[in-house]
Amino acid sequence: MTPRPAASVALLRDTPGGPEILYVRRSADLKFMGGYWVFPGGRIDPGDHRPGGGADELAAAREAAAREALEEAGVAVDPAALHPMCQWTTPATSPIRFATWFFAAAADPDAVRVDGVEIQDHRWWRPTDALQAHRDRRIQFANPTFALSIRLSGHATVADALAAVDAWPRERLLGRLHPTDGGRVALYAEDCGYETGDLDCSGPRHRIWMLDGGWRYERDFQTTG
Repeated sequence: MTPRPAASVALLRDTPGGPEILYVRRSADLKFMGGYWVFPGGRIDPGDHRPGGGADELAAAREAAAREALEEAGVAVDPAALHPMCQWTTPATSPIRFATWFFAAAADPDAVRVDGVEIQDHRWWRPTDALQAHRDRRIQFANPTFALSIRLSGHATVADALAAVDAWPRERLLGRLHPTDGGRVALYAEDCGYETGDLDCSGPRHRIWMLDGGWRYERDFQTTG
């Protein structure tokens, strides 16, 4: 199945304890990631393409991410203020596939208003607290939410987090899933085992271990750009 274009945005606000991210919980009745905690996001619609914008996918993704933040959480953000993080595509084995641009942005709304239909709940979490809730199996994450929460953690302020994002290479990620004892592993292109599926290979690592005993993100490779 050809992946459908989509966009999502991690909204961050400053607090005395460090930056928090807005997570929203999708309805358990949804076919795609039902019950998962995610960043606000959704499909890129035809109306997200600006007149005269042609095939500028990143510009359309910005518009879609800002629109979804408003529709799903009642938070208004300027598309021009979004910081691109990466594009993440659902594995080829998935029956429903999206190629999603992920952004980060500063936001401190007076209130968050979820629609109560597609989105059932929301919570501002420090990423470390959200990851702990995931380890405790109190919430479910998809791979992008898990990995990006890790990468957005450890910053003193939102400005620091966004500056770090701006220094990231603009990656396009497509995982390949492999079974392993106690779960599965998703390998990404930079991983030494990406082409062969050899989980014991010697070399750079870029993988997510999705194990019954807990998840782990390995990111150990050289990046450029």
